[in-house]
Amino acid sequence: MPVETLKNAFVDELKDLLSAEKQITEALPKMAQKATSKGLKKAFEDHLEETQNHIERLEKAFESIDLKATSKKCEAMEGLLKEGKHVIEETDDAETLDAFMIAAAQKVEHYEIASYGTVCAWAECLGYKDAKRLLAETLQEEKDADSRLSDLSYAGINKSAMAA
Repeated sequence: MPVETLKNAFVDELKDLLSAEKQITEALPKMAQKATSKGLKKAFEDHLEETQNHIERLEKAFESIDLKATSKKCEAMEGLLKEGKHVIEETDDAETLDAFMIAAAQKVEHYEIASYGTVCAWAECLGYKDAKRLLAETLQEEKDADSRLSDLSYAGINKSAMAA
């Protein structure tokens, strides 16, 4: 579909987000497995569950505008997750790895926050009230996830990495 209208751009971004969320569901279990901090492990496990809900909300957002939920490969997320995979493979110290995985996860969260903020604004402009409500709920959860990651880093993970 050519992106010639705001509606087409909106749908294009929804497809991108659906791909991004699906990619994240594949990465989070690996990150949780590698995390040595119990708090970080739990944050990754909890966010996996949230991410599965994000996928369901995106599917409902598509339905709310009478479209079938489809995705297109999100190359940005693929790149962010590839970078995160390198972090896991190349960091030997467990405490440093936890700090580094928080950084990688926050890059993902910031991408999602920007993307969901955009589609929320566009949904409002287009009068897609149901889609806006669904997307805004996910946007808030992404902001909360980012905040939890910051809290973990300040609560001791960064200091543990410094001591290593």
